[in-house]
Amino acid sequence: MTVNETLATYSNYLVYGAMAAYTVAMIAFAVSFASMRGRDLVPASSAPAATDAEAGSVAVATKVATMVGGPDDGSLPPGRRAGNIGMSTTWLGTLLLGAAVLLRGLSVERAPWGNMCEFSMTSAFAIALTFCVMSLKRDLRWLGVFVVTPVLLILGAAMTFLYTEAAQLVPALKSYWLVIHVSAAMICGAAFCIGATVTLLFLVADASERRHAAGRPHRLDWLARRLPESARLDAMAYRIHAFMFPLWTFAIVAGAIWAENAWGRYWGWDPKETWAFITWVAYAAYLHARATVGWKGRKAAAIALVAFGCFVFNYVGVNILITGLHSYAGV
Repeated sequence: MTVNETLATYSNYLVYGAMAAYTVAMIAFAVSFASMRGRDLVPASSAPAATDAEAGSVAVATKVATMVGGPDDGSLPPGRRAGNIGMSTTWLGTLLLGAAVLLRGLSVERAPWGNMCEFSMTSAFAIALTFCVMSLKRDLRWLGVFVVTPVLLILGAAMTFLYTEAAQLVPALKSYWLVIHVSAAMICGAAFCIGATVTLLFLVADASERRHAAGRPHRLDWLARRLPESARLDAMAYRIHAFMFPLWTFAIVAGAIWAENAWGRYWGWDPKETWAFITWVAYAAYLHARATVGWKGRKAAAIALVAFGCFVFNYVGVNILITGLHSYAGV
């Protein structure tokens, strides 16, 4: 076995190690989520105004609950402890997966995203790393199970039906624009995935709050009670999409420049190019609707989910189902 083959083998071992860590994290996050104390589902706007003394008491109680996750009795409740385990094992899995991506690149002496297997591995790493970085500034244990589960599914797909042995690139991909264009697209994909997850959770929280404001229960109350208020989720989803949209624009422009270097034209309406543009239009419509029409809530969420659906089809469907100049799935 050559040195490159050995590195590729160790890369696979690290991916499996990362999957084991993410499995523990998924279970821990699920336990933590199930153990969270439920909140009142009546939106703050429809609740009676609190006095200054009541507001102060609520603020202190909220601060204590946020800091220690429960009564100040000197011990961590099971939910908080499970959440800490979930975050720790998520960091461990992300470090292992990052090392796996690095070894995969070293084994082929190039950027490790020349086929769908490598792209999926690196995309899963980008999603996990984005979540870990976001968790440094705020408590996102409630989101953990909804992020780690897709990461596990993507890695499972990469190591099964998308798996491809480490090999050299086709001539069209041998360019420094591979690093610039694809890395930007993967970062955007990671953020769009988390943004879509938050958007779906917003729809659950919003539906439950609306039903409770009307005096009727909702079948997903058990989930909504453990989520932040719908307004917070809506604002969080908007910030994620607004922050990433310029980078997605750059990724498309970088791809056009790369296409000119590789094929002698900036744009040829190849299926990949077409769906990248459709995705851009959908996310632009989402941001435009919020900025000018004033759409918030469910209408904007619907556009965001359509845009993410376009992104997923561009990522999976175009590579596997449609033949074009960007058909580098390797499967």
